[in-house]
Amino acid sequence: MRGKHLYDYAVIRVVPRVEREEFFNAGLIMFCKREGWLRMQWAVDERKLALCTPEFDIECLYTNLRSFEHICAGAEAGGPIATLEIPERFRWLTAVRSTTIQTSRPHAGFADDLDATFERLFRELVL
Repeated sequence: MRGKHLYDYAVIRVVPRVEREEFFNAGLIMFCKREGWLRMQWAVDERKLALCTPEFDIECLYTNLRSFEHICAGAEAGGPIATLEIPERFRWLTAVRSTTIQTSRPHAGFADDLDATFERLFRELVL
């Protein structure tokens, strides 16, 4: 395994109606402690969302997903959580929640190229 990077990832899920526990994948968060690497990307299928819940507030969803981006990037707009170290930000982003944005349990893997692995996982799990 020499030269490979251990990483963790979680899928971001949109849960339009929490009480029904239905969701669809809308993003990915990936983290590598050794490299100090954290990346997040999202894409929402608005047509699918409208079919599930026509009255869903899409702008509120986008605002919250952008908050995830800011925290992931360590940007000032992410507030105090964005100032934490990368491992703590990943743990906060992947904490169990009962809201319209949830994440899967983190999964681990090894990769030679973190960016290429992220792109592959994003295509397979989100798009």
